[in-house]
Amino acid sequence: MSHPYLSSVIDLVRQAGEAILPHWRSELDVQTKTDESPVTVADLAAHQVLLDGLMALDSAIPVLSEEDCEVPLSERAGWTRWWLVDPLDGTKEFIAGSEEFTVNVALIEAGKVRFGVVGIPASGRCYYGGEDFGAWRSEVSGATQPLRVRQQAEQAFTVVASRRHSSPAQEQLLSRLGERFGELALANVGSSLKFCLLAEGAADCYPRLAPTSQWDTAAAQGVLEGAGGEVLDVSGAALRYDARESYLNPSFLALPRGVDWRDWLIELANRE
Repeated sequence: MSHPYLSSVIDLVRQAGEAILPHWRSELDVQTKTDESPVTVADLAAHQVLLDGLMALDSAIPVLSEEDCEVPLSERAGWTRWWLVDPLDGTKEFIAGSEEFTVNVALIEAGKVRFGVVGIPASGRCYYGGEDFGAWRSEVSGATQPLRVRQQAEQAFTVVASRRHSSPAQEQLLSRLGERFGELALANVGSSLKFCLLAEGAADCYPRLAPTSQWDTAAAQGVLEGAGGEVLDVSGAALRYDARESYLNPSFLALPRGVDWRDWLIELANRE
């Protein structure tokens, strides 16, 4: 089972990556947006590729992009499905010359991720999936591999952490995880690749008790859910994308579905 738009969106994500690459590791004019986050010509070039392509694919589905998000709640509240887009996730990594930046596109239906696509322009690798479809990793060569979360740590319990963002509550949670599972292995990666590490069975947990925006997480959440994982708020409910005034997500926990430490982790996150 697949979605009729999935293949086209994978192609668009790759095209957006091709629009970004000429600007990578080159001299950039970096502007600062009103929220103090950086934006470059590469962000805007990828945004235009995705906006044009998604509207051509189905003009009845609105596009909400990080680079064009001044849409009133009164309008968004009437949407039943929409594209949630981050044309260049990890702009700071991109500016620094790292390979850890991605292109993210998710289809949202009634506040839930239907499917998501995460592309890595620097390598051509692409992750995609949704809860009803499964999840895969494809290479620029065309080789494709199905993804599945792991239910048990292979050696050290591996926690995915942000290279740039943390909080006292998150540090405390990591300390408690260490008490339960022993010395932790920390995987520090940028952008939405954190979820993808879980999806391909290379990590065990991604707690985020620090701010993120909806476009940072939706596409990769689709990949993780397709691989047998889940993303929960600290009450234990699935992270949703219902229209609301703020685009900020609540704190969340990403983990394999069905692990015996799920409820313990939720309780722990509520203490921090």
